[in-house]
Amino acid sequence: AKQALEKLIIDGRIHPARIEEVVEEVKKEMDNNIRKLGEETVMELGIHDMNPGLYYYIGKLYYRTSYSQNVLLHSKEVATIAGLMAAELGLDEKAAKRAGLLHDIGKSISNEMGGSHTDIGIELCKKYKEPDYVLNAIKAHHEEEAVKYPEVALVCAADALSAARPGARRESLEAYIKRLEKFEEIVKSFPGVSNVYAVQAGREIRVIVSPSELTDEQTYELSKKIAKKIEEEVDYPGNVKVVVIRENRFVEYAR
Repeated sequence: AKQALEKLIIDGRIHPARIEEVVEEVKKEMDNNIRKLGEETVMELGIHDMNPGLYYYIGKLYYRTSYSQNVLLHSKEVATIAGLMAAELGLDEKAAKRAGLLHDIGKSISNEMGGSHTDIGIELCKKYKEPDYVLNAIKAHHEEEAVKYPEVALVCAADALSAARPGARRESLEAYIKRLEKFEEIVKSFPGVSNVYAVQAGREIRVIVSPSELTDEQTYELSKKIAKKIEEEVDYPGNVKVVVIRENRFVEYAR
C-alpha cells in the first residue's frame, strides 16, 4: 500500500483505473522481491537442493514477527546456530541448517489460512517433498512430537537460544507487568526487606534491606535465597541479576 501510494504521488495521475493498475504492478514487484529474498537466503545458507516453490514462503517470513522478532532473521539465526553445533559434533550440518530455516515456515501464511503454524508448515513441506527430519523439527520445537533426529535436537536448542537472546523479543505488556509483580511478591516475602526495585526492564532486581534487622552475612545469604526462589517460581528470558543493598549511615557533628 505504501509503495503504491508513493508511485501514484510521483505519477500524479490519481483516478480509480490508475490506482488499480499501480496496485497490481506493486503486487507483482513485491511477489518478485519476496521470492528473490527467499532464494538469496537459501543460497546464503548453502542449501542447494530445495524446491524453488518454497522460496516465496521463506521470503514472506521477512514480513512476519513473533513478539517483535523478525521471523526470517530468527529462522536464519536458528539455521546458522544449529549448523555450527552440528559441524562441531560431527553431525549433518546441511540437514541442521535446512531444518532450522524451515522450522517456522508455517508462519509465512498462518495469518491467511488460519490454524496453527506447525500444521500449515507440515502441509507446505510435504507439498514440496521436504525430508522427514524437517517435518520433525516443525513439530518438535513446540514439543508436539518427540525429537527423532540429533539434528532436530540442535534445531530446538538453537530456536531457544535465538528467542531468548537479550533484546530479541518483546513480550506482551500484561505478561511483563505480571512478572515484575511476581518478583516484588517473592522479594517482599523475606523478612528484613524494606524496598524492592526492578531496573533494566526487569533484568535486575535491587533489594533494600533494613540494617537494623539484618547483618552483612545475613544480607549475603538473602541474595542467594532470593535468586533461588526466583529461579524456581518465575519464567523469564535470559538472566535476572539480584542486588541486595544494606546501607549504614553514621552522622556526627563537629561543634
